[in-house]
Amino acid sequence: MITIGQAAPKFTGQAVVNKSEIREINSADYLGKWIVLFFYPLDFTFVCPTELLQFRDKMSEFQKLNAVILGCSVDSVYSHKKWLSDELGDVGYPIIGDITKRIARDYGVLLEDKGIATRGTFIIDPEGH
Repeated sequence: MITIGQAAPKFTGQAVVNKSEIREINSADYLGKWIVLFFYPLDFTFVCPTELLQFRDKMSEFQKLNAVILGCSVDSVYSHKKWLSDELGDVGYPIIGDITKRIARDYGVLLEDKGIATRGTFIIDPEGH
């Protein structure tokens, strides 16, 4: 489990950007910015859309603070793409597909016995802590 002041685990992975583009992202790409990395359990569930849409609705406020938002779940990028296309629309920030569960495990939010991430939000400073 990571703690306050500790270096945030580095990550790379595929993400859906702009509702339909699949792109490789890397935590190092965001050095110099605040990162709000949040985890949610699964796509196509009735509760998760509210938090994704609330982050979207506050996007301009985060941008004024030099912060980027990154969503992450253990679903594939193809599931994310379908969910965004069919139900949510463009949320305005990348949604990472953590199909290997490595990112969720590194951040201590993975329920190993269920194979899904719990909700968790991490604010990473511009130096990566």
